[in-house]
Amino acid sequence: MATKTNRAALLAGLLIAPGAIVPFAPARAEISASTALHAGTLEVPLNKSQVITADRAVAKAMVGNDEIADVVPVTDRSLYVLGRKMGTTSLTLYDGAGRVISILDVAVGPDVQGLRSQIAEFIPGQPIDAKISNDSVVLSGTVNDPGAAERAVQIARTYAGDKVVNLVRVGSSQQVMLEVRFAEVSRSSGTEVGVSSFSRSSDGRFDSVTGGGAQLVPDATTGLGVTKLLSITDTFSVFRKSFTIGGLDLQGILNALETKGMVRTLAQPTLVALSGERASFLAGGEFPVPIAQSGGGAANGNTAITVEFKPFGVSLGFTPTVLSDKTISLIVEPEVSAIDPSASLTLGNITIPGLSTRRASTTLELRDGESFAIAGLLQQDFKTTIRQLPLLGSLPILGSLFRSSSFRKGQTELLIVVTAHLVAPIKPGQVRLPTDAVSEPTAAEAILMGTAGRRVALPPSASAPAPGATAPQAGTPGASIPARKTGYDY
Repeated sequence: MATKTNRAALLAGLLIAPGAIVPFAPARAEISASTALHAGTLEVPLNKSQVITADRAVAKAMVGNDEIADVVPVTDRSLYVLGRKMGTTSLTLYDGAGRVISILDVAVGPDVQGLRSQIAEFIPGQPIDAKISNDSVVLSGTVNDPGAAERAVQIARTYAGDKVVNLVRVGSSQQVMLEVRFAEVSRSSGTEVGVSSFSRSSDGRFDSVTGGGAQLVPDATTGLGVTKLLSITDTFSVFRKSFTIGGLDLQGILNALETKGMVRTLAQPTLVALSGERASFLAGGEFPVPIAQSGGGAANGNTAITVEFKPFGVSLGFTPTVLSDKTISLIVEPEVSAIDPSASLTLGNITIPGLSTRRASTTLELRDGESFAIAGLLQQDFKTTIRQLPLLGSLPILGSLFRSSSFRKGQTELLIVVTAHLVAPIKPGQVRLPTDAVSEPTAAEAILMGTAGRRVALPPSASAPAPGATAPQAGTPGASIPARKTGYDY
């Protein structure tokens, strides 16, 4: 240690010699003799310096590992500490009598002072602190915006790379309510015209049948073939005419059908989730799907079959994130699916249903109360079927007597409208249920008067605000969600 002390004294003489340049340290650590021996931790950025001062003369300074930090006396009461290598060590100061003045922990690492300055500049108003832990940076504090914590980590990585420990907590998380409306309009139209006929000669040696469902089946008694025509059902009109041409008896049948339809289905879920958390909704059901287990044979050698249920219907998944300026960032995943028999798969005696699915996934930003719409999810179906008698059915005009035509067209469009709100819990007295305005009837009222229920007045606490009063805004403590008509009317 004597060698280190002489070296330090020599460097001190050079630093305070006339004409010598004394390096300037941006920060100073004050050490008081009245405090305990352990004076805390001195953070020194790598390849930068700090100057510490004492309230009395320092005769000797000893550093635990001079490869981590180098200590040079500037005056008899100030020391110059240079960070040489990342790590931690100790610095002990002695007075002229050999007594310990103070002991400091010296931590050499990334430049946390510059990091604190940049965090304060780029993320104002957020109490985020940065400290050195070996060769890593530890971020701490409590913020009210998850995005602020993420931005602080990104800034810290420019100083310490991947060695960033994020201990920043998010307080007073915002709650986001999402109102979603699914509207589906399905339009379908179809036209079907069929011509059928029976014919038989007067001597019974010739007969024929034409049209959809023509058959030749053996007679149960004679075993001879008998011509038949399947029943004409599920049509709107049937016309029949019998007449005779020469020795041939004819019977002509005309069936016609035209269909038009429009269906509108609507689902209107309302979901609430914390900022950064995912919420989901499903209005539909689940259908079973058999799954063969490999290597799990039954006792008789057959393959074991398990059943897994797959969901279908109207579903929604969303993840909201409230940004610092109260902007809501949303990841929205709506989906509408239905069982489609045409996409079914049959394996042996098991039929696995298929699904027709329309799915969307998008990320967007909007403010409280703003809405966005997802449209253009259009599905079109077109089908034409022509059944005719060869050659005769291809004749112009007259060919329509020897053919049946079917034309069907379907069109389905899905519209999704999403509205986001910043909300807070409401008071119990502000909750209004559909059953609050209805009272159960007594047995006499139900039997004698036929009363299913009677309307009652709501209590004042659940009533609307008085004229001239202002209702609290959504997103503030105690605010109530705007009431909507539920469809219950008694």
